[in-house]
Order: sequence, then C-alpha cells, then structure tokens
Amino acid sequence: MRPFTFCRPAWVLAAMLALTPVLASASGKSFIGPLTVTPGPSTVPANGDINPYGVAVVPRSTGNLVKGHVLVSNFNAASNLQGTGTTIVDVAPNGTVTVFAEISAAGLPGDCPGGVGLTTALSVLRSGWVIVGSLPTTDGTSATAQAGCLLVLNQWGKVVETLSGWRCGVQINGPWDMTALDLGSVAELFVTNVLNGTVKPGADPTVPGPVVNKGTVVRILLFIPERGNPREILRTVVGSGFPERTDPAALVIGPTGVALDDDGDLYVADTQNNRIAKIRDAVKRFSSAGIGKTVSTGGSLNSPLGIAVAPNENILAVNAGDGNIVEITPWGSQVAVKNIDTSGAGGGTLFGLAITPDHKGLYFVDDGDNTLDLLH
Repeated sequence: MRPFTFCRPAWVLAAMLALTPVLASASGKSFIGPLTVTPGPSTVPANGDINPYGVAVVPRSTGNLVKGHVLVSNFNAASNLQGTGTTIVDVAPNGTVTVFAEISAAGLPGDCPGGVGLTTALSVLRSGWVIVGSLPTTDGTSATAQAGCLLVLNQWGKVVETLSGWRCGVQINGPWDMTALDLGSVAELFVTNVLNGTVKPGADPTVPGPVVNKGTVVRILLFIPERGNPREILRTVVGSGFPERTDPAALVIGPTGVALDDDGDLYVADTQNNRIAKIRDAVKRFSSAGIGKTVSTGGSLNSPLGIAVAPNENILAVNAGDGNIVEITPWGSQVAVKNIDTSGAGGGTLFGLAITPDHKGLYFVDDGDNTLDLLH
C-alpha cells in the first residue's frame, strides 16, 4: 500500500509558516580548538559490515534504543563493496557494541529500488523512530547504483515502511545524508540526493563521470501519530542544482552533509564545489533556494562531507580529501582546523558527525580503521 500523502493541505502550510526560529548567538571562539581525539570501539558487527557512514545520538530510551547511545550505519558489506552494507550498530558510552538492526532487502515492507546499502543519512527521533538512507549497488560500482529509499525503523530495529520514488512531484533518488528537525508530533527530514542524472546506462564506473548540476536537498514532512507508523505529509525541494558525479573510489560525489542551525537555516556541504552553502528559512520555505549562499569555500576545506553545528553555532565540516575537521563561523571565517584521523589513512576516512549529549564534544566515524571516535 502506498503511504498516505498530502501534497499541499492548508493546515500543513499554516503550521509550517507558524514555526518561529529560536535565535542563538554565534561565536568567533573555537569549539574544537582545545579538544583532543580519543579512539573508540570498532563498528564492525558479526556479519563483517565495514565503512561506517551515518552517526546519530539516541535522544530518549524506548524499546532497544537507549538514551545517550550512538547509532552507526555501515555502507559496505564484508566484501568491501560500496552500497551493500545492511547493519546499524549501537555503541554505548562504555564502548560496548551491539547490532540494532540488520536489514534484509527481501523483507522490506515497501519499495526501495535496488535494495539495501546504508548511507550517511541517519536520524533518530524522540518518538523512537529511526530513519536511514539506502543507496544500493550490487557490485560496489556506480554502474549498478539505484535510487534506493529512506527506511523507517521502529524502536526495536524493524523496518516498518519505506519512503521512495516520487511524491508531490519530488523524487528520492540516492539519499546520501540527512538531518532532522524533531517537533514531536511532526518531524522534518532534510535529505540530499546525488543520483539525479549521474548514473546512466553504459557509463564506465572505472572513470569519473561528467559533472551534472542536478543534486537536490529535499525536505520531507512526517506526521508522527501516537499510534501507528509515521505518515509522509509533504515533500519540498529546498535546494537544487548542486553539482554531482560518479567516482570510482567514492561511488558518487555530490551534496553531502546537512545541518540545521537554531534560526531554521540549513547548511549544506557542497562537496564537488568545495564549499559550505546556506539555505535560508529551510524549515518553512516552499521553493528551492538553488545552491544556496556560499558561507565558506577553499582555505582548509578539502571536499567537505559530514557537517554539524557546534554548540557555539559554528559549522564543523570534515574533509574527504584529508583527515581534517574545519570549524567555520556563520559569517564564513575558518577559525580552526584539526587533524582527527587516528588511523593514518588520511583522505576518505571521515563521514558522519554528531554532537555529544553534554554538548562538550563530537562523535565521528573513521573509516580508516572502522571505529567510532570521540573529539572531546
């Protein structure tokens, strides 16, 4: 059965327009400057999945979810083929690692073109729903990449529905990263899509594909009932025209990390253009802001991937091109840069980020040694 979807109900528009940003003050003082890295536990589960991507802190205990634990999604299976990972692991503060979910493509309750290959797109809502992106392949190359979906799991780690295909004239096509605004009875998901025009029949996956300016940021409005599964209400493209291309090493390069500030603006890691962009009023706009306004470009940025907003409202971005994290003020000054890759692998190791519950540190995955590490 297709999920029940409103595309433009008057009450949804009124509710979203009534959202009032909570203003916070940004600071030129560095958040990461005094922090150091403590290497963490391996994120490799019993089935051998590797290449940890998504990171999300559990906000409330319910079912198998424990407040303060960290969920991590794996993009590769034990074969080390990208787009074939099927597990979400749970990492406790003491380093204990368990499997929260192992997802079978054969058992999905809805459409997910191509199956399961879990990406950096990972969020946990206070109501206990876990949403994770899938950009699957069959052989680890862009030649077999398919559109995928968002998988909605309950608090026990079971997939109960999928969000895929076209709704309201908007497509989910290669969900690469995600952040969420959790308002209790409703939630807004902000998802980057990187397969719009990048994967074409006959394309050679051993060479970089041509750059196409079709990457999008899609906002998905979910209604969270007291009983029953979340219901998709509305989809809106809030960002579009981001450059993207296939890549032999990275599978695909396009808009990646997304992070909301307390004003309701959305920061986007424009990886291909080596910049951090801002989409204003992302929580309530009803049209695309294009590729947004450039906040910072060049300098210490080196193909930014995962991003987060620090407690001081500065932007934290990790680079694909090296093992560095860069801290940027909302007005674009790069105030700090720090190497946090302890594996020694350098480029291609850093992806998902999450601020710690005490707001004093940062969780991050290191693909060089498949660990969840802590900057504190």
